[in-house]
Amino acid sequence: MSRLQDKVAIITGGANGIGLQAARTFAKEGAHVVIADFDAETGAARERELAGEGLSCRFIQVDVADKDSVQAMAEKVVEAFGKIDILINNAGITRDAMLAKMTTEQFQQVIDVNLTGVFHCTQGVLPSMLEAGSGKIVSTSSVTGIYGNIGQTNYAAAKAGIIGMTKTWAKELASKGINVNAVVPGFTETQMVENVPDKVIERMKAQVPMRRLGKPEDIANAYLFLASDEAAYVNGHVLHVDGGIMM
Repeated sequence: MSRLQDKVAIITGGANGIGLQAARTFAKEGAHVVIADFDAETGAARERELAGEGLSCRFIQVDVADKDSVQAMAEKVVEAFGKIDILINNAGITRDAMLAKMTTEQFQQVIDVNLTGVFHCTQGVLPSMLEAGSGKIVSTSSVTGIYGNIGQTNYAAAKAGIIGMTKTWAKELASKGINVNAVVPGFTETQMVENVPDKVIERMKAQVPMRRLGKPEDIANAYLFLASDEAAYVNGHVLHVDGGIMM
């Protein structure tokens, strides 16, 4: 049997990058995948793409920074599938600037999506998981949230906050049958690094003992493990998938 057979999995930010790879990986493992993304055009195209591959996938537009939008998305999932087994809090944005020049708007936009959005989505799926007495919640932090990164005050704050929320929720929800964990990706080959100059990419690779950037499937496979029954006794864990960047 497939590792996620007939599980219902919501993947936020699932229309591109790591989220899209996770959607494909989960669906291939038997899950009914909901791509929850702000980009309606791309999200609809991804639904058609995965369905064309014979995979169970549905796109639902959502603004994770908006509580009402998240609540409506969760209700649509329950209406369509009857339950929510897995939430992958993957959606994220960047608005980089040095501290002296970062605007309040740039700071708040990243907090709203990357941190408050995780709060909204986790609250949104909770009633279904509590009713079932089971569930897997996986949130995406970053090495930036652990070690900091120049020009990313907002991103670092949000990603560090995710770790604190993960450990808190793991303590609150474990007795309810819900596992809560986080994944910490390192530098990964996604759209976020497509426009980074080659010399900067080479410097990034030089910091990694494995001498390469991560691939979206590296992160998706970590999501898969934590979302599967194989991780039944893993709770409150922060799993680094970063090539050993800061050992």
